[in-house]
Amino acid sequence: MDTVRIGLEDPRCPPSIGARLGHDAPASLDALGNLDLLRRRKLAVLCSVKCPGGIILQSYDLMQRLRQSDLAVVGGFQSPMEREWLAVLLRGPEPVLLCPARGIGGMRLPAGYRRPLGEGRLLILSCFPDGPDRPTVETALARNRFVAALADDVLVAHASPGGKTEQLCRELLELGVPLYTLEDPANENLLRMGARPVRLGQGVPLPWG
Repeated sequence: MDTVRIGLEDPRCPPSIGARLGHDAPASLDALGNLDLLRRRKLAVLCSVKCPGGIILQSYDLMQRLRQSDLAVVGGFQSPMEREWLAVLLRGPEPVLLCPARGIGGMRLPAGYRRPLGEGRLLILSCFPDGPDRPTVETALARNRFVAALADDVLVAHASPGGKTEQLCRELLELGVPLYTLEDPANENLLRMGARPVRLGQGVPLPWG
């Protein structure tokens, strides 16, 4: 399977990318996998590097429920918690869009990616078509903005107060992007900011159906 390059004018690319990123939108994307997944309703998932224990437990429950949903889950899956989520999601039937903070030309694929790629339920998408070969702090920030622009809705499981993920949440709310967070005292900063709470009680439906 080869990497392909597509422009934002491709009809499969969500118009939200250009609308939310403006002049910062990439001119083109590199893709590996099923491009038709771009047409699905998408939920972006993000989490700060440091994550409280209560959020960790809730987020595992959430990922199990997302495996049974009709959503495509989008993320960079770079922080420790996000990497755990990716492992859970790739074992399920639902589609995943993985956005590394680097170029993907010549990227060595982990063995766990091969089956979902072959089944058409994984799309690896890079907004850095000309590199770099390794993630940096700057590309990780740009990638997280891209992930949020790509999706219909954004869930931030936790954002450390005063951190870069919290600042991104503020930017998304100012743009009117639907932003959600897990209902937990550790997320009071996001709830006060205006993020919508997600409750995971038995029989409680997820906000995205």
